[in-house]
Amino acid sequence: MINWFETYFENALRIQPEILNSIWETLYMVGTTAILSGVLGIILGIILVVTETQGILENRRVYDFLERSVNAFRSVPFIIMLALIAPITRLLVGTSIGTTAAIVPLVVGTVPFYSRQVQNALLEVDKGIVEAAEAMGSSPLEIIIRVYLKEGLPSIIRVSSVTIINLIGLTAMAGAIGAGGLGNLAIARGYNRFQTDVTIVATVAILIIVMISQVIGNYLVRKTSH
Repeated sequence: MINWFETYFENALRIQPEILNSIWETLYMVGTTAILSGVLGIILGIILVVTETQGILENRRVYDFLERSVNAFRSVPFIIMLALIAPITRLLVGTSIGTTAAIVPLVVGTVPFYSRQVQNALLEVDKGIVEAAEAMGSSPLEIIIRVYLKEGLPSIIRVSSVTIINLIGLTAMAGAIGAGGLGNLAIARGYNRFQTDVTIVATVAILIIVMISQVIGNYLVRKTSH
């Protein structure tokens, strides 16, 4: 078995430190982006829910502006987004290349998608519970925290898991233009240098990260469902 691996994965064995570093870079990009996008996406998703027609803070101007902005950003392919906001990325982090620089477009590309998912998750909350909370004199903030976020938690976790899996794919795409991580390893080392074994290892590593994310997400959904 060891001899077989050494025969068919010679290149991958030779660059083990680089593979481990690429895994760390991918986890760093995913983790940091997930935290930033999670906070911004939940806030934006809540605003979309409470400001829509018959929402607890109905405001058509705010809702229409955010609705159109989310749709516009979601319509831009991520590979184009990377190029479009490169000047902003350089302004914020001093460069448009590397793992830290990739976080800026990753957040910009993820927040609209995630906020829409959060909005849909919160809209599943029974409107009767919201109306009952209003009748009891609960403030909008109390309704958001005690009703929307509490009752919608399993759905939010479920869409968060989907978003993280989507985000892992985006990091691989960002790696194709120098962002680092497993995507960069698969393209720069595997594809450009015809080292197919490196591409396979990078792909398997990405699949493992995806599966672990899915397992954790499913576990949290089961724990919070009631």
